[in-house]
Amino acid sequence: MARVAFIGLGNMGGGMAANLASKGDSVRAFDLSADALARAKDAGCDVAGSAAEAVKDAEAVVTMLPAGKHVREVYESAVFGNAPTTAILIDCSTIDVATAREVEEAAQANGLTMVDAPVSGGIAAAEGGTLTFMVGGSEDGFARAKPHLEKMGKAVIHAGGAGAGQAAKICNNMLLGASMAATCEAFVLAQKLGLDPQTFFDISSQASGQCWSMTSYCPVPGVGPQTPADRGYDGGFAAALMLKDLRLAMEAAKSVDSYTPMGAEAEELYTRFEQLGGGGKDFSALIKMIDDSWQAAGETAPPPPGYRMPG
Repeated sequence: MARVAFIGLGNMGGGMAANLASKGDSVRAFDLSADALARAKDAGCDVAGSAAEAVKDAEAVVTMLPAGKHVREVYESAVFGNAPTTAILIDCSTIDVATAREVEEAAQANGLTMVDAPVSGGIAAAEGGTLTFMVGGSEDGFARAKPHLEKMGKAVIHAGGAGAGQAAKICNNMLLGASMAATCEAFVLAQKLGLDPQTFFDISSQASGQCWSMTSYCPVPGVGPQTPADRGYDGGFAAALMLKDLRLAMEAAKSVDSYTPMGAEAEELYTRFEQLGGGGKDFSALIKMIDDSWQAAGETAPPPPGYRMPG
């Protein structure tokens, strides 16, 4: 049984902490939300009064926070100086590569070992313990973090040195965002050309257009496996979070002078969708903007200046 501090109990972190507790770990959890703390307590976690209290005597510290500024603040103000130097620090947030490297360097300067370990899989995988972890850090750090991550995921992969996990995550999600946009466009075009969505799915899922966004996360209700499209695009991976990851990818691309036209187009599309009020819906709901139905359904305010609906 490991003593684990878990800081950040949102949609992802709450399920991850619960999985650690269900596997027999002694989890001391902290979040600014009283409701999140109550859910963690119900899931078998002990509740801490602060992040600094949570990390005392911990063998592992796991964080799942919204952005790089939050990661830097929590580690500088609460983890460094309070967590034992024997603890392995594991940040599962999705943040920019530069901040991940800076915080890991600061951890090393404080005598601690840290890895960046962003996740893929969404809320259902966090709750089910089937996440994929992309881990950046030293070989020793990866070896120490892996047993803890394996309790929360189905795959734990060492991506390389500090920041490599974040690099893998934003590249993966840039690909996902662009492929979902293309999948949405293809379904809308197919239907306007007279093809039944199920028929198009049956063809494309067995042809060269096959991709994860098509076969595992179809944006059309009632087609393929059950997805957020079958729940009114609620749950899943919010479009606002996809936009956050696409913006991180574009910032990273700019920093290394990498040409990413498809990633840039995906960022633009999700920016428009968020401006139309779609940020809280699953990212596959982008299809509603592409086929005009978002505005037609009266679900939001008029489109932003300069935006012309397709059609």
